[in-house]
Order: sequence, then C-alpha cells, then structure tokens
Amino acid sequence: MTEQTGVLAGYRVIDCSIAMAGPFAAQRLGDLGADVIKVEPTTGEWQRHAAAGGAAGNEINVSFLSLNRNKRSVALDLKSADGKAALQELVRGADVFLQNYRPGVAARLGVDYESLRAINPAIVYVSISGYGEDGPYRDRPGQDLLIQAMSGAMLSAGRHGDEPSPAGQYLADAVTASTAFEGVLAALLHRERTGEGQLVTVNMLDALTTLQMQELSVFTVGRKTQERSSEPHAHVYIRAPYGIFATSDGFVALAFADLHDLGRLIGEPAFERWDSEVEGWTRRDEIHARTAAKLREKPAGYWIETLGSAGIWIGPVLGYQELVDDPQIVHNGTFIEYDHPTEGHVKTPGFPYRFSRTPPQLYRGAPLVGEHTREVLSEAGLSSDRIQWLLASGAAKETTGAVEPVVT
Repeated sequence: MTEQTGVLAGYRVIDCSIAMAGPFAAQRLGDLGADVIKVEPTTGEWQRHAAAGGAAGNEINVSFLSLNRNKRSVALDLKSADGKAALQELVRGADVFLQNYRPGVAARLGVDYESLRAINPAIVYVSISGYGEDGPYRDRPGQDLLIQAMSGAMLSAGRHGDEPSPAGQYLADAVTASTAFEGVLAALLHRERTGEGQLVTVNMLDALTTLQMQELSVFTVGRKTQERSSEPHAHVYIRAPYGIFATSDGFVALAFADLHDLGRLIGEPAFERWDSEVEGWTRRDEIHARTAAKLREKPAGYWIETLGSAGIWIGPVLGYQELVDDPQIVHNGTFIEYDHPTEGHVKTPGFPYRFSRTPPQLYRGAPLVGEHTREVLSEAGLSSDRIQWLLASGAAKETTGAVEPVVT
C-alpha cells in the first residue's frame, strides 16, 4: 500500500455519510492523505445498491466507486449496542466525524455531536443536511433536484415561458460536498491553534444559495428583477450575446462579445452602430436572433478561429468523450487510472488541486463492504476475541480477499 503522505496525513476521519455530498467531501479528505474510515451498515452503504446511470459494476457500482476511493470500510450495525460501542472506540482516536443522516437520526443512534464530544472533546463534527438542523423544512427530503428547484437558479437561464431547466450535474450535492470539505479544513485549523473541537453544520439549500453571490446581490442590492428573455439566454444578468449558438456543424459558446467587433466579423452591420453596454441589454433578444442566424452559416471551427483570434470569448461545446480526449485535460492529468481488484480497469476524475510538496494521491480504490473491519478495529484497541465476537454476532461484518489497486 502506498504510504499516505498528503497534507492531511495523520488525521483520521470517520465517515458515516451516504449518497453523494458526504462521501464526496470525505473522499477529498482522503485524497489529501487523511485516513478515512467509512463506517457503513453490514449490508453496505445505500449508494452501493443505487447505480446512477444504470452502471452497476461487478461488486461495486460506479456511483459508489466514484465517491469512495482512499477509504477503508468498516461494517457495523449501529442499531446494536455492540456495534455502537465499537464505533465509540473509533471516535476516541478520530479527528473528524462526518454524517448526513436525516435530522434526528444521529441523536437516536447516540452519535450526535453532544454524545461524541463527551467521548472525544477535540472532535470536529460535521453534520450535513438538506435544509438545516431545524426550521420549517427540517424534515423535507434534501435531494439535489429539489434543492436546485428551490434555489432560484433554474430561472436565471433559458427562454421566457420555457420550462425551468436544471444543471447537467448533481450541482447541489457537489457544492455541498465542497462546502463541507472547506468546513473541515477550517475547523481543523482552529483546533491546531486552540485545541478546541467544534460542531460544523452545512446544508444544501444554503450552500447552493450562497454560491449565487453575484446573482442574488444583483437582485437584493441592485434590485434588478430576474427576467428571462424571449430568445434563449445563458444568464439573466449578463448582456447579449451570451449563450450557446448552433453552427453549420455543431455548437459554440459565445460570451461578452463586443458588438462592434462581433458585427464586423460575422457580417452584421447593425451591431457596429450599437453600444454593448446599452443595446446589449435593451436589444438582447434581437442581438441573440441576429447572431444565431449568422453563426449558422459556417462551421464551429471557423468561428472559433475567426472570433477567437480577434479576442472574442468563444469556445467549443464538448460531450464527455470529447472532454476526456481533450488535449488540455490530458495535459493536466485530470483523470486517474488504476486497476481495481473487482471492477477491473478504472478511469475516473482525479484531483482538482495541486500541492508542490504534499500532492493528493490514489492510496486505495473504493473498498468492499467491511474490507477493513478487522484491521481498523484492531488499530482502535479492540482485542482479537472482541472483534471475533462482533463478527460472529452480526454487529460487524468483514469481506476478505481484496487487494490494493494498481495505478496505471
């Protein structure tokens, strides 16, 4: 096994989260060298059994595989007294505890902040929820699409009168994961300075709302209403032309073009008489329609070269295959590849940050259910006899025979 030497090496994280937001945040910590212990039910975490896109995998579906690298799995039944006691032993030696149970569940299981702080006062406890720890929406399901719909963002793009359109990513989950990741790092820094642990709460609705810092400030401070145009437009608070345009052989993205330059280059003389900061707002629909008509006349490559070389912001619209093969993506090493013991050759997005001295690494692939139960519980001080009792009673589970991934 590769020695964990990242910037967070030496920190131990107990990950009791499910689905995407919590596991993604914990994976980022593991990428930076933290020892992430994924505590899951003896039947396996929910995401193991819910294959996004129908990608079921062999023993581990792609959804779980993509969100749980660089973790060790301990399978415990937290509804049993023995399983809960084993978890408490893990908490004694941990730095971070992360969960995204429905509000109230952690307290019923006896793994809420107050209960775990009594065991380990220095613990950084991160609780992720859909809408907040309390309040009128406390018990609503915190699901990505529902959060996007509430956030207002769906009405900041598109055509007036068209149905609102969600993002093409699990945006609320991803933003919440990044927010929780930031919260862990800040709380650990505070603990390094003061010795104090603390409770960190993150909710999906606030995470996606605060992401719209500019848009909502334009509304609340600038008092500009959120009005979509009759022509499709990529953002209600940006002047035309701004959006995706069809060409004779594909699509291009066009942003913040100066009307004078654009008119000259695409052969639209009306633009040369207009001011980008005046007509760019007052004639937004007309500018879009005229631009769209001209760009359909020639291929995407022609427009990217012609407009791009003149300093106009234009770029291609890529699908996933084109993205994976893109030379900049290849140059950046954006994807990592390894051989997994049950899933075969894996190619998946890697790390979004770089460190000159302590780079993120692949230490292990996504674990099998309870693959590290015996190993981790032994490290926590449980005797061999006690571990064997937990396994025999069903309060814990282990899977044996797996080997570490081979980086290719």
